[in-house]
Amino acid sequence: MHKHIKFFNEVDLSDIPEVGGKNASLGEMYQHLAPKGINLPNGFATTSSSYYYFIEQAGIKDRIQRVLDGLDIHDVKDLKRRGAKIRGIIMKAKLPADFEAEIAEGYKNLSEQCGKKNVVVAVRSSATAEDLPNASFAGQQETYLNISGQKNVLLKAKECISSLFTDRAIVYREENGFDHMKVALSVGIQQMVAVRSEAAGVMFTVDTETGFENAVVITSIYGIGENIVQGRVSPDEFTVFKPTLAILKKRVGSKKEKMVPVSGSKTKNIKVSLKDQQRFSITDDQVTTLAKWGLEIEKHYGRHMDIEWALDEDDGKLYIVQARGETVQSNKDHSVIEEYKLKEGGQILTQGKSVGSKIGVGKVNKIMGTEDMSKFKEGDVLVTEMTDPDWVPIMKMASAIVTDKGGRTCHAAIVSRELGIPCVVGTGNGSEVIKAGQKVTVDCSGGDDGVVYAGALSFDINRTSVKDLKRPKTKMMMNIGSPDHAFTYAQIPNDGVGLAREEFIIDSHIKIHPLALLHFDQVKDPIARQQIEELTAGYKSKAQYFIDKLAEGISIIGAAFYPNDVIIRFSDFKTNEYANLIGGQQFEPKEENPMLGWRGASRYYSKEYREAFALECMAMRKVRDTMGIANVKAMVPFCRNLDEAHKVLDIMKKTGLERGKNGFQVYMMVEIPSNVLLAEQFAQLFDGFSIGSNDLTQLTLGVDRDNHTVAHVYDENNEAVKALIRSVIKVAKKTKTKVGICGQAPSDYPEFARFLVEAGIDSISLAPDTVIKTTIDIAKTEARL
Repeated sequence: MHKHIKFFNEVDLSDIPEVGGKNASLGEMYQHLAPKGINLPNGFATTSSSYYYFIEQAGIKDRIQRVLDGLDIHDVKDLKRRGAKIRGIIMKAKLPADFEAEIAEGYKNLSEQCGKKNVVVAVRSSATAEDLPNASFAGQQETYLNISGQKNVLLKAKECISSLFTDRAIVYREENGFDHMKVALSVGIQQMVAVRSEAAGVMFTVDTETGFENAVVITSIYGIGENIVQGRVSPDEFTVFKPTLAILKKRVGSKKEKMVPVSGSKTKNIKVSLKDQQRFSITDDQVTTLAKWGLEIEKHYGRHMDIEWALDEDDGKLYIVQARGETVQSNKDHSVIEEYKLKEGGQILTQGKSVGSKIGVGKVNKIMGTEDMSKFKEGDVLVTEMTDPDWVPIMKMASAIVTDKGGRTCHAAIVSRELGIPCVVGTGNGSEVIKAGQKVTVDCSGGDDGVVYAGALSFDINRTSVKDLKRPKTKMMMNIGSPDHAFTYAQIPNDGVGLAREEFIIDSHIKIHPLALLHFDQVKDPIARQQIEELTAGYKSKAQYFIDKLAEGISIIGAAFYPNDVIIRFSDFKTNEYANLIGGQQFEPKEENPMLGWRGASRYYSKEYREAFALECMAMRKVRDTMGIANVKAMVPFCRNLDEAHKVLDIMKKTGLERGKNGFQVYMMVEIPSNVLLAEQFAQLFDGFSIGSNDLTQLTLGVDRDNHTVAHVYDENNEAVKALIRSVIKVAKKTKTKVGICGQAPSDYPEFARFLVEAGIDSISLAPDTVIKTTIDIAKTEARL
């Protein structure tokens, strides 16, 4: 019977006081999740009582306490001096002989179990006051990788114990109100799966930026996973949809170097070839396996999880090497919606991945090494190459953080999220292009991309409580543009998406005219040819690029609002807008009035464009049939007559998008007076109507809404427009056809929204920033009616 160590099969979560949060979690998974097919490496942990035994036997307890007396954690220089002194005291002290003997015996037993003479291990710290439900600042104590041989294991175990007094661990305990002498350290000695790791990474079972709960976010790099946390490498990133395990999006990271083991129980970084940098480090099947495991772990713990994994180069198997509770989104008050909005533009200095959704302003303080930390002041913007756990004391003082390296799961990102500070990681050149002392604005409010602007720009913060928001009978839906904001907007109480425009996805994510992709050999413009080659690199075909990127955009919006209806409108660019896409000039006619020209349904069945429309249909099919996101419905815009409706539905059917098959529904935009006048006949062909008040007003009043000289005539509140809307709602009720509105009017005019409710509309789709106030107003209107 061991007194000082416990193997993982002997510990579970009830043993946190004895082996710390990290080791207790490893034991919990080893006992309960390994039998379910999740690969976990074995190991053992030293006990907290043995830690106390050591400092008592060595007679160093009082000496440590004396060094801590009078500590001021805000004096960075003094903190460093005291921390180093305590670590020195521990390293000079001798481990009790029986404690040392049990570690040596445990290592020998583990080696035998693994069929090795001296198994390679990771030696990890696990404090009894870490990974708390409300705080988990990354990497307070040390981890040592690629350790083998009894002598090295004993040395690193002692170094782990001394790391209970790293500067950041001391600060953490002070701030969380822990007595330094009542927190113990357990050393975890775990078979190192990734001795020569092919790939490794981090997985969160919640979207770390938005708190969207239906996503698993996985990051991956080559080699040992330490480089992700350290932020040395920008990783590949995958987002998986929990209900169907579909990969919603994936991004290739630069992965310029990888950490590998070398002799002498050490590691080093080597360069990754350009070919390997440009490919994904793990396969789609491996991503899916990790996501499945993530869901199992989340289900077992009953909370969102932060998980580390590795892919072993020797046996080709994936392993889970660590798991702890996610603390940022899990502790956020989701009943208050906070929205940051930049009020002005400015000169862009650099861009990277955004962490969080806030905006920060301040004076740049460039800190390129720990020796400069004492120069950092409260409210400065920290600009650096990358951070590590020693930087936490100054990160807490920053108004924003900008790094050259790293991805969304690097140390800077994890701690920024924890602190609620806007952070832009992986800029590549931030520390070069941003000058020390200059004022900057760090903007993370724009979705995936974070931007650093020169100067202090003004911004608004809107906070709205949705705790007791009364839901009206009328469905309150949303108009969504870019998929980048979908996870954020889905947090606003809603009944789905009444309008998502494909043209936003095409313009911002695809960028290329579909006919230029289908007929690349005919593209004459050399600059366009080069841009197309660069954007489509790595895709099976140029047409597949369009299908995959459009499907990605649609699926993200569909997943964000799942299982509520999400109505995706097929592209409704005008010819002048299509011409602005890469390669577009060559394939688009010049029109005097594009607003009334070749757009919507007329385009889809034309011989010039129908093959491009087929790509849109294939993307829709991929989302519904392959990815399983079946809450997505299609909508046909600007359908001038019944003949056009028949032709478009026929083309859709030929691509496998058949109305009624697998529950597939097709809506029609009601935006032309002919749609209203022939509403009963159109109702036989479509499952729902969505009133486009913008175009309906334009065509009812004969006003080009792009022409400023007659802009004063344009008015959605005009009685003629309202009469047409009343009429189509009446027909929809008679024919049992769903009817909603997706035009701008109810977002802009509360009285227009009230008119729609009085007319009996089923749903109102609004700009995201008006959903809450209109919901409150509509609930009052319904109560009055």
